[in-house]
Amino acid sequence: MKDDPSDRRKTFDALFAADPDPWGFESKAYEAAKRRATLAMLFPYRFERALEVGCANGVLTAELASVCDAVLGIDVSSAALRLAESRLADLNHVSLVQAEVPREWPEGTFDLIIFSEILYFLSRKEVARVANLAWQSLSQDGVCLLVNWTGPNDLPVDGKSARLIFAEASPWLSAASEVRPQYRMDRLRKTFTRGDAALERPKD
Repeated sequence: MKDDPSDRRKTFDALFAADPDPWGFESKAYEAAKRRATLAMLFPYRFERALEVGCANGVLTAELASVCDAVLGIDVSSAALRLAESRLADLNHVSLVQAEVPREWPEGTFDLIIFSEILYFLSRKEVARVANLAWQSLSQDGVCLLVNWTGPNDLPVDGKSARLIFAEASPWLSAASEVRPQYRMDRLRKTFTRGDAALERPKD
């Protein structure tokens, strides 16, 4: 896929128009296991205001809603957001907005910002830019969670590179990380918070 921002809305709208669940969020055991691991990485915290970047059809959004008082899900695709709106219609504390990061970053402060398998759809410069924007938008004791596929892809960057670019763009501290056979998760913070196992600069 091209990394030209002007192409993304058409690309992802076409993708979701052809298949309402193009990555198998609802059907694949891998995706279900990854969501469980994602929620486990956030446990035992509860969040006042969360931002999910690249919410797609809202499958993960629905689960994040169980640990957040308010969730803002953003996605570049209007087709994906229509699917998410239908799925999340009964959750009054979830809001959905069409936006393309980094140029349409939402206003406000969040105590959870999550990027689940989304960073490598951006260029290297855009990954660094969203890292800076996330840093600025995250509350002092908030959590930024990265979930990245670590296998090969044909996108602007791979998951390993995207994670490193993100981590090095701002002075993030690594509160926890977990490496699985196909993906890794990184819980990043700005400052020390009781309950984190260790805080250090992210490493390879």
